[in-house]
Amino acid sequence: MNRIFVPVYGVVCDSRQLLFFLWAIPDNMGIMKKLADRIKRFQTRLEECTRCGMCQSVCPVFGVTGMEADVARGKLALVDGLMHNMFSDPDGVEKRLNKCLLCGACQVNCPSGVTTLEIFIKARAIITEYKGLSSVKKLVLRKLLAEPGRFDSIALYAEKFQMVLTKKEDNFQGTSCARLVSPLLRDRHFMPLAPVPFHRSLPSLDTIRKNRGPKVIFFTGCLIDKILPGIAHACIKVFAHHGAVVYIPQDQGCCGIPALSSGDMKTFNHLVEHHVKLFSAQSFDYIVTACATCTSTIRKLWPVFYSGSSDVCTRFVQELGSRTLDINQFLVDVVKMDEDRQDVHGQKVTYHDPCHLKKSLGVASEPRAVIRAAGMDLVEMKDADKCCGMGGSFNLLHYDISMDIGKLKYENIVETGCSCIATGCPACMMQISDILAKNRAKIRVAHPVELYAGSLEDSS
Repeated sequence: MNRIFVPVYGVVCDSRQLLFFLWAIPDNMGIMKKLADRIKRFQTRLEECTRCGMCQSVCPVFGVTGMEADVARGKLALVDGLMHNMFSDPDGVEKRLNKCLLCGACQVNCPSGVTTLEIFIKARAIITEYKGLSSVKKLVLRKLLAEPGRFDSIALYAEKFQMVLTKKEDNFQGTSCARLVSPLLRDRHFMPLAPVPFHRSLPSLDTIRKNRGPKVIFFTGCLIDKILPGIAHACIKVFAHHGAVVYIPQDQGCCGIPALSSGDMKTFNHLVEHHVKLFSAQSFDYIVTACATCTSTIRKLWPVFYSGSSDVCTRFVQELGSRTLDINQFLVDVVKMDEDRQDVHGQKVTYHDPCHLKKSLGVASEPRAVIRAAGMDLVEMKDADKCCGMGGSFNLLHYDISMDIGKLKYENIVETGCSCIATGCPACMMQISDILAKNRAKIRVAHPVELYAGSLEDSS
């Protein structure tokens, strides 16, 4: 079939694509020109990829599937031809771009310094702007996550009725499973919604606010607030112990990573602006979170991807980089907790490095220091920094691949002989709990700050 050049956009397409292109004018003329301009900006950065294949050796998805299209090199080639393929096969382009954990292993290990994560996220945004969001994603992202108050209300309602469709399991991980066959739940072992979310059980902060230590805004995060509130309560205990002044803004919501990874820039910008308004109403030294993904999103992704119209918001997010810390980093670098514990309990604990903590932020020694400060016997597992396979929505869309990656993590955990696996990411905790529960392993899953807070109780 003959190839035809369309001068106004610099696009090469075949006759069938050209017919579609002409049919779309004038309705899509403005948006197509804008999208074409965005794709052209990729060209220089895409040329930085030498196709050396280094990403193959570290990509967890490629390690399972062995497919070139699943590795960063293959996806960069896909993005390179994105403008052409969007006309003929937008669904195929979207599917291949979404078959990625966004773990960052390819970017960290790329000898050419290609910023693959930024490229993939921007490519997803282009596809989403061209195709639009599915009705399900519109409902979840724009009607639920974009409205923190509504999200809180629906989650509270769902908790009361979750036992109708699920049943609590008797295991070390505290997971539930579906009572009935479900395409979504399938054979998952998942963490249930907490009976009381953290935002409805906020402890009195009057005593903490009389402290003279660093002023901290505690950003809870969705998973901790609604599924794992014990982590948040552990953080409050630790803040009080170290004399920090703590503020917990009401009406907190999602950090925006689900919207961003889905290419929904409208919801992402809205959530950034919502939280900037909350944060800027209070003077503070640090924003501290116990969620690796929230920390990475606020610190790394807000400044890069916020594209709203607020100049104030743009300036504010640019300043947040050095002031947004993971709870482990805060304990080690700011309050200088005592790491020298002589009363080691003897409990063997191993640690999994969340991708968003180690690969994105370089935080790896700090969680281990917190575990040791809790008096635990830290035993390193093999490949501690390899992705567990969660990846947020990746787990929903590609559960089989997610579980295959998780099995490798499970084997490394069991090999240590530990009684507890700790990690600084609630999503990783959910993934690891799933795979441990499936194998009936008698291994507890915890956050390092929970172990540390528990040791403070023991010593009081």
